[in-house]
Amino acid sequence: MPSPSTNQGHSVDSFLNRHAQEFVFYGSGKAALYDGLAGLIEPGETVLVPAYLPDAVVEPLYDLELETEYYALEPSLAPDFVDLERRLDDDVIAVMSVNYFGFPHPGLDELRSIVADYGCYHVDDNAHAPLSVDGETVLGTRGHLGVTSLWKLFPVPDGAILYLNDEQAAEAYDPSSSAGVRDGFDGSDCRYLLKSAFRDVFDRNGTIRRSIDAILASRNDGRSVGGPRERYEKGKRPMSKLSAYVVEESDPRAIRQARRQNYLAWRQALESRDDVEFVFESLPEGICPQVAPVRAAGHEQFRAELDRCGVGGAKRWPRLSPRVREKPTYETATRLAREIVTLPVHQHIAPSTILDVGRQLRQ
Repeated sequence: MPSPSTNQGHSVDSFLNRHAQEFVFYGSGKAALYDGLAGLIEPGETVLVPAYLPDAVVEPLYDLELETEYYALEPSLAPDFVDLERRLDDDVIAVMSVNYFGFPHPGLDELRSIVADYGCYHVDDNAHAPLSVDGETVLGTRGHLGVTSLWKLFPVPDGAILYLNDEQAAEAYDPSSSAGVRDGFDGSDCRYLLKSAFRDVFDRNGTIRRSIDAILASRNDGRSVGGPRERYEKGKRPMSKLSAYVVEESDPRAIRQARRQNYLAWRQALESRDDVEFVFESLPEGICPQVAPVRAAGHEQFRAELDRCGVGGAKRWPRLSPRVREKPTYETATRLAREIVTLPVHQHIAPSTILDVGRQLRQ
């Protein structure tokens, strides 16, 4: 664990202690998911996951010898409850929900009620929203267990959290060698520092231009290289000492505020665009957006315009499983993956820079 913080009142550790019942650090969310489920399931059982999901998320489920089945979504990202209930049978042991882009999963209350009626475990995938709070509840803590990714929000090489929100899940938990924080700084920490130009990450005057690509690429640290299995295997390590230190010394309130300001700056910058629609109609209090997701029917042209304005961090999300792509049952998920463009709201971007992009787009 990191050394005691000088930022005690507003540290991530104090945030987690206020909002989470029990939590454990990991190097990756997929390794955390494996450990969280391992004591609750038997090989051959089925887990239902939303179709709008990166292909690599199910790797730990395969590792546990579970069957994976995808359920369809509505355009709002809420589950297609007719399709979900059609798939629920005696073989289903768990259902996963996803808090997309830092926002609560639409329809979550109904999903939780259905899952409870069928006696299944609920996995709250909160990879995008480690600092989002809905009312008094931190996202990721509404299932029997939850996982969240730290490296997607903080300028760190790795990091994730397993939430054990239920007594049964906590009692069944048996940590693997992937759990916890590494004892000291090692070569991977040094390589990350050298590759990321770490001083730029903390530059308060950071620009949205090509430097954002460099920040994102360094944070991924090769995660986009190779297939889902390779990326999953690389994540089977405890969280790095460097990540633990940076996360502990960060102020959650300041990060949330900066990202919210940047999200709202994108709304102002794009308000005149009839061809761009924000995925979420509002930004509820307490939500810390991972990105600003928009739907653009002419997504290729829109991304080309952004590229001309120097916005290198805009991209489509996610890379869907081959079992989902272009299949009629999952037409909505396929269309969303084609049309949704994610705009960077990193806390080291100045809102004025985003507004300048808006002026360039209007010219």
